[in-house]
Amino acid sequence: MRSSVISRSTWLAVALVITTLLVGCHEKPKPRPKTPAEVRAELARLIPRGVRDRTGWAADIQAAFQSLKIDPATANLCAVVAVTEQESGFASDPSVPGLGRIALEEIDRRMSSHHIPPLVARAALQIESPDGRTWEQRIAAATTERELSDIYEAMIDRVPMGTRLLASSNPVHTGGPMQVSINFAQELARDKDYPYPVQGSIRHEVFTRRGGVYFGTAHLLGYRASYKQPIYRFADYNAGWYASRNAAFQNMVSVATGIPLELDGDLISGDGGPSKTENAIDTLAPELGTDSATIHRALLKSRSLDFEKTDLYRDIAQLAERAAGHALPRARLPEISLESPKITRRLTTAWFAQRVDQRYRRCMARAKG
Repeated sequence: MRSSVISRSTWLAVALVITTLLVGCHEKPKPRPKTPAEVRAELARLIPRGVRDRTGWAADIQAAFQSLKIDPATANLCAVVAVTEQESGFASDPSVPGLGRIALEEIDRRMSSHHIPPLVARAALQIESPDGRTWEQRIAAATTERELSDIYEAMIDRVPMGTRLLASSNPVHTGGPMQVSINFAQELARDKDYPYPVQGSIRHEVFTRRGGVYFGTAHLLGYRASYKQPIYRFADYNAGWYASRNAAFQNMVSVATGIPLELDGDLISGDGGPSKTENAIDTLAPELGTDSATIHRALLKSRSLDFEKTDLYRDIAQLAERAAGHALPRARLPEISLESPKITRRLTTAWFAQRVDQRYRRCMARAKG
């Protein structure tokens, strides 16, 4: 007679099948990646109504995400939409009120900084340009940054000693629909292949829709950060990568040392000497069991995510929270007043980040609705 007792190996096989089925029931399937067409269709819904050529904008933004290998999650798409809306209202080359006057004043200022008398600089601008107007007349009539930049580059080639006196003084430092830094774009193009044929130069590409969106998206989302809220990326877009994280670190240094600091996110001085933040940390060197050289090496990582892995970052956080008696934020909006010839009222990085965040939230609401 056949035995009714199930063998041990059979029980094990049955248990394995049951376990597999149970795990399968609890595991959520990974979402299918969006196709390029789906990303473009979503962007067409997210871009505010009233924007001209929403299909074209959607195509260029989608292409930027694909080229940069950035996840086209709705939150990321809305971040780019919000910054573009804030910076230009979705204009490839936005007009700037009073740009010609601002440019001439900036040229005077830059020439003066090179100890060139204003009369000498203005005399050079009185030379007739190829279209029959003087260079000063053409600059005064400029309405967009792209137009002004093109005039300036042409002037450098034709004005006597223009290359020597003016080549490093182009007054246009940002441009395009996301008002991205031209220096950032040029550095990125050296490190990563630009996905389009370059028409003229990378500077020229920044002023195009495709180029401005590509470089702006890279500046906004092309770095790893531990932020829990997108508003800190918006602040970084204005103040520099990791400025929000670094401003929070400066606050922790101030709490730990009792030394007031400007929370601007700059941990390293641009003149080669120690920054105020570095000097404040140096007062804690004995307590931290470190020295000035080690502190400086750690601060050199302040423009990367790796800074958060340093002993300095961890130890300062522990000291500050012990002194405060509670947890301290790891990100905060930098306290920076915005300065630019184009700005005619008092604005700050916090104001910029909050305005973009409002637009971002409206975009996310459109995504849900």
